Amino acid sequence: MKRSRSLKLALMGASALTLTACDEPAQDVAIFENVAQCEKEVGFDRDACEANFKRAEEEHIRVAPKYASAADCEADFGAQQCEIAPQRTQDGGSVFMPLMMGYMMGSMLGNTSRFGSQPLYRSKDDPSNFRTGDNQKVGGRTGVTKVPAQIAKAPSTKTSTVSRNGFGASARAVSGGVRSYGG
Repeated sequence: MKRSRSLKLALMGASALTLTACDEPAQDVAIFENVAQCEKEVGFDRDACEANFKRAEEEHIRVAPKYASAADCEADFGAQQCEIAPQRTQDGGSVFMPLMMGYMMGSMLGNTSRFGSQPLYRSKDDPSNFRTGDNQKVGGRTGVTKVPAQIAKAPSTKTSTVSRNGFGASARAVSGGVRSYGG
């Protein structure tokens, strides 16, 4: 009896969160693969494009998914699509993260955006779409577009490495500070 009551409460809570997220208006953002592509877009200048790219690169180190091995990272992002992260494991080993494949910034049109820049990635299983560090699908189109407000916000900080079984799968904690993803 307790189990079904807990399940009902959990489902009700999830429904409330979903409804709240749906009420948030879409936000204008700009998505680019590089600075040159950004500065060709009407309403964007080189200085703004470079500054936002630099901020996205800084965020990349903080928010990119981290992996215990290059093979685990490449299984999610593809061959030669990963790099060694500046962070080290507790025992001094290397940590791996995907290459930044683009960046998203608040639309500079009118300079009214309250959202910062963030790095974008392309997974091996869905290479036509950009994804945030939190694995939120942004779409494959570059230029100015609309995304849900929760996607436009900066991803959470990654504090542990992951063992492979899919970028974006549900995570569960395991011993040693390494996360394992289950499909």
